[in-house]
Amino acid sequence: MIKNFDELLEIAKQRPKMRLSVAAAQDEEVLLAVDSARKLGFVDALLVGDKEKIENIAQSLSMDLSQYEIIDVKSLQESAKVAVSLVAKGNADFLMKGLLPTADLLRAVLDKETGLRGSGLLSHVMVYSTQNYHKLLFLTDGGMVTYPDLAQKVQIVNNAVKVAKSLGVSPVKVAPLCAVEVVNPDMQATLDAAYLSKMSQRGQIKDCIIDGPLALDNAISKEAAKHKGIESIVAGDADILLVPNIESGNMLGKSLTYFGNAKSAGIIMGAKCPIVLVSRADTHESKLYSIALGCFAADIK
Repeated sequence: MIKNFDELLEIAKQRPKMRLSVAAAQDEEVLLAVDSARKLGFVDALLVGDKEKIENIAQSLSMDLSQYEIIDVKSLQESAKVAVSLVAKGNADFLMKGLLPTADLLRAVLDKETGLRGSGLLSHVMVYSTQNYHKLLFLTDGGMVTYPDLAQKVQIVNNAVKVAKSLGVSPVKVAPLCAVEVVNPDMQATLDAAYLSKMSQRGQIKDCIIDGPLALDNAISKEAAKHKGIESIVAGDADILLVPNIESGNMLGKSLTYFGNAKSAGIIMGAKCPIVLVSRADTHESKLYSIALGCFAADIK
């Protein structure tokens, strides 16, 4: 099991090289991350976007563009279509968002004729590494699905479990987060958590152990769980934190980053390939980790 991002990069270097398609690649942090990944040896990249802008940024970074194929596309919307088509045609293994709105990229991904629409739900999976937790922590979904119902939560869990398994996590322990750790009929999130737990027990949701509802402290701290008398294989040792809605996921993730100094990576799952997508405010380091994460997720059979 990979326990931190240093291990992630090290193992990525030892795996077969993947091919990455970057939409609207004219972004400094994106190009820094892509070039770092290429130098580490785990990706080759196709840069789709405004060639002149890409060249100007590369010059300021002393980046050798002779190592890349650049496809000159001025329009942001068109760059998304071209980048997606490269994956759809088998010329690239996975996709990365550059300097364009997420909606434009997803519109191209979900195009019924030329896109990468999969059979399931698109959901966002963030992975965090912090000194305050003993292993990588997977957080979903703080970026795509706004207010998931029970059926959507099943798909969100399945997407996150695939990512966790690709990094060698076994067994995958899922904690459906709620404000309390008991089932309350007036709190839908606790009911959903109980349903998910029972579905896991009966094999309706596979390849993971789900136990909840759990409050955040019980999910990540054995001491907190012990104080509240919670006996659970998941409590205090969760791999995946399943949040009840996008606001809680967004705030928890940013709290980990800004208060907890956590390192992070993020991808969208549920399409025919992983989509590397993190915040525009994230550093090239976070984007590098996300590219490495995408390599592992793209190799899921």
